[in-house]
Amino acid sequence: MKFAPLMRAALLVSAVAVLPAATSGLAAVDSRVNPEFSKLFTIYELVKANYVDQVDDDKLIKGAIDGMLASLDPHSNYLDGPSLQRLETMIDGNYTGLGLSVVEDDGAVKIISPFKGSPAEKAGLKAGDYITHLDGVLYYERDLDEAVSKMRGQAGTSIRLTIYRPGRDKPFDVTVTRGVIELEPVTWELKNDVGVISVNEFSRDVGNFVNRGIADLKKQAATKGVKLDGLVLDLRSNPGGSLDEAVALSDLFLDKGVIVSQRGRIASENQYYRAESMFKGDVVKGMPIVVLVDAGSASASEIVAGALQDQHRAVVMGERTFGKGSVQSFIQLDKNSAVKLTTARYFTPSGHSVQEGGIVPDLKVPQLSDPDARARAERAVRESDLRGHLINEASLDDKELETDKKEDPRFKATAEDLKKQGIEDFQLAYAIDTLRRTAGKPALARYSAPVATVPAQASAAPKTVQKD
Repeated sequence: MKFAPLMRAALLVSAVAVLPAATSGLAAVDSRVNPEFSKLFTIYELVKANYVDQVDDDKLIKGAIDGMLASLDPHSNYLDGPSLQRLETMIDGNYTGLGLSVVEDDGAVKIISPFKGSPAEKAGLKAGDYITHLDGVLYYERDLDEAVSKMRGQAGTSIRLTIYRPGRDKPFDVTVTRGVIELEPVTWELKNDVGVISVNEFSRDVGNFVNRGIADLKKQAATKGVKLDGLVLDLRSNPGGSLDEAVALSDLFLDKGVIVSQRGRIASENQYYRAESMFKGDVVKGMPIVVLVDAGSASASEIVAGALQDQHRAVVMGERTFGKGSVQSFIQLDKNSAVKLTTARYFTPSGHSVQEGGIVPDLKVPQLSDPDARARAERAVRESDLRGHLINEASLDDKELETDKKEDPRFKATAEDLKKQGIEDFQLAYAIDTLRRTAGKPALARYSAPVATVPAQASAAPKTVQKD
């Protein structure tokens, strides 16, 4: 299946900034395009007068707006009705449904990621799966809003999804029971002397939630009579969200320097986000940190990973990230409509743009505990696969990042081998084991990993035990 543009996301794969509709950045209409506006109006009149069926004006105007924004890049779009509600849901609230981030890809509904702890994740749905049928009805080259509405519904009701999974011989059916999706942005658990903090999406107050989680982990460790020796910050399958929250999360662990810079067409509007702007000092005072990422870690997740990597504050492990290095501004037109418009590229502290290339981990760790992971990784869709994506200003050849196909001799265990040892999440287990091996030593990004086929004292993946 060829990869096509992300026409509209059911949930953002974005770093979003909020702008008022009246801003100095909105340019006046160039007088040279007036004849083109005349042509647009002429076509509108032709359709109204001659199309085989009567056409509603709202449909024609919305189609023209959608086409204008879709011609720019995959992330600029017009939001009204269901699409605007979905954006507001991601930032604010909860809903009843399956707990999936999906996009339209080549006319099909593709899963970007299931939310952790959601009905979709519990049913075994994976990033990269294609949903071909809903309750036996083919959903191909249909409006994405229609598919999303079909998947939502009253908690406790079920829907049958037909799934095509790359690497499998044929499609298969999965029945999922809808539930209340609370969009828990942050969960945490103490694994002996290592704290594991999972950031699932960048909605409001993520920085504060993580700060509370760290305080609770320290309290749990003290109660058990152990010292908290390290943190795993899990950003896997996190599609992004608020730019401000990405800055806040990074600022928890940094006490100096730039976190991220945002550069657009107008130089005077470029912005630099610096440490100490939201939280004072490093809240864990130099404690070793591992950041886990994968191909589903996008935008705001990449801002955090890039900031901590460039400032040598954390070791980044996992797989190369999605590679979305642009910022979308949310411009409210009225109470029922808005525009999400790409207004800037963002750069890590070292001046690196993640657009197309993504964040390359300090240590590439495959997800050995998932038997389908290799096949899905080979077909993973990233920003560089999207038609109309912004070009990396450094003219990076994205394929050069994939030239090393040699398998790391440390990672030979099979999913079956790991299952016998109780390891359900190899990447997480390896990160925890690394922190235990380096306890009491400074954790810099220039890290020499321990040689081990399987973590010595690794345990199963954590369950969600805390929310705020």
